[in-house]
Amino acid sequence: MYGADRVFSGISLEAQDGAHIGIVGANGSGKTSLLRVIAGELEPSEGQVYRAKHARVGYVQQNPSMATRGSLRDEILSAFDHVRALEEELAAGAHAVEQAPPEEQATAQARYASLLDQYEALGTPDYENVVERTAAGLGLTSQTLDTPADAASGGERTRAALARALLAEPDLLLLDEPTNHLDLQGLAWLERFLATYRGAFIVVSHDRYFLDKVVTHVWEMERGKLSSFPGNYTKYRALKDERTLRRQREYERQQTYIAKEEAFIQRYRAGQRAREARGRATRLARLERLDVPRQLDTVAMPTISAGRTTQVVLTTKGLKVGVPTAVGPRELLNAPDLRVQRGERIAIIGENGAGKTTLLRTLMGLEQPLAGSSAFGAGVSVGYYRQGLEDLPGETTVLEAFLQAAEMSLGEARSYLARFLFQGDDVFREVRQCSGGERSRLTLARLLVAQPNMLIMDEPTNHLDIPGREALEEVLQGYDGTLLFVSHDRRFISLLAESLWVTRGGVVEVFKGSYEEWALRESETARRREAEAKAPRPARPPRPPEPKRERPPRPFVPQPKVDHERVIAELETRVSDVEHRLQQAAERKDVAEVARLGREHSEAQGALERAWAAWRDGE
Repeated sequence: MYGADRVFSGISLEAQDGAHIGIVGANGSGKTSLLRVIAGELEPSEGQVYRAKHARVGYVQQNPSMATRGSLRDEILSAFDHVRALEEELAAGAHAVEQAPPEEQATAQARYASLLDQYEALGTPDYENVVERTAAGLGLTSQTLDTPADAASGGERTRAALARALLAEPDLLLLDEPTNHLDLQGLAWLERFLATYRGAFIVVSHDRYFLDKVVTHVWEMERGKLSSFPGNYTKYRALKDERTLRRQREYERQQTYIAKEEAFIQRYRAGQRAREARGRATRLARLERLDVPRQLDTVAMPTISAGRTTQVVLTTKGLKVGVPTAVGPRELLNAPDLRVQRGERIAIIGENGAGKTTLLRTLMGLEQPLAGSSAFGAGVSVGYYRQGLEDLPGETTVLEAFLQAAEMSLGEARSYLARFLFQGDDVFREVRQCSGGERSRLTLARLLVAQPNMLIMDEPTNHLDIPGREALEEVLQGYDGTLLFVSHDRRFISLLAESLWVTRGGVVEVFKGSYEEWALRESETARRREAEAKAPRPARPPRPPEPKRERPPRPFVPQPKVDHERVIAELETRVSDVEHRLQQAAERKDVAEVARLGREHSEAQGALERAWAAWRDGE
């Protein structure tokens, strides 16, 4: 409970070892509160939570706090604190063996052997490389990892906390909206990781594609109750629809039965069948009445009627976009000459930091291009949805903020806002007190009431729950204007986009096709490259054997003494070179190259340590 408000009650649940569970439900239904109770961060008002003895629980919040005061790298490395502590004990144990007097040697050696057994049981992890690979998969470069945690962005901190939790390999992993700050590459990496995760995890998410990929059970939070469904998200929706239909039919059958019984009782209350009527009345009074099947409150967005425009609604010529830095502007994207036709539906996709938002802001005239130009066609009225929702006036009420964008009476405005779930006194709440989902719905209300004939939208689904996303998809599918949007929601992209602008490597590629067609092309390209890398090289023809020649015995020549200092210097140079190439590969997010260079680094480091040992021993 929060104050006098009961969030949920009467919930009984069980998470088996290795269970992969997704929690779904409308915003405010209690999903995050349930995770906090399971994690032990929130005590339930009633009931008990039982956890397996010695079970380790990892919890990644939507806006996590940092465990360290160092860099993001330090934050992720804290997942291996137990390993590093054991390494320090090993070093101290080795020193103790060297320094122990003869009568204590056996004890010191036994303690060192025990520590070594513990360390080897961990697989002697090369955690520095593991951190680099995991961080790269989640979209954190080596340069970003060196950012102080308190200076990192919210998205960077969330990804670092996620990497730390994944690498700690807890018995139960709790994730609250882990996909919010991931690009398509990061989403794909996390899906592969969780799909094969050996422990149990419970994840709250509104990403339907993601839930389909990783979960095998769905828990639904609805009106303070929890229902469990087997299967992924798609299976859950089918089972939920079947259950809703079955309950509706059961309710209707019961209502028909009740009406017939009441009619009989009323008709034969007196007379020869009065006794039978009284018996039926008794049974009817004892009947357990079924509740009226209720539909969840959902957003009912209005349709948009787009006015006519010229055939070409947007053009660019020689466009380059970028951001200012301390040493001058940094180019992010070099776009080919683009032409957007009336009625086109285009999704802009790409990695975080590739320049998608900067491109939209430049097209809108909010940022100056580094070169070239862009222009809208005649008669184009643009509705722009900002990702940060920063155009909302925080000091006004919801109703006042809406009326700034709409000319209508108070009654009409309240009726319009009710379609976006602002009902009753909700319209008098200050905007700054609204949740992210409420602010997103208010922004959409202000945007759609203007009836623009071109919509430019930057991550419009970020703060929407699944019913809100589906309502937005429905209205945009019926929209007859032009649509240009940035999104990481693959279901949203799949339903709405007819072509893609792919931002990668500093350029914009125009792909004329659906998201599924582009994803298929990418996977086929990746498979082909992998096959080419694994393909055996043609063997050289064997050289004919040379005739044996009798050689005189070689005289004994003493071997020159090894120049350990030269060998050490060469190996140190090699280690440094591999580290430099490893950093470059991590920045490129080339996971395969990072893995290969990680092995090469381990071999070179081992050779360097052996060379130092040989130098110390005077070999």
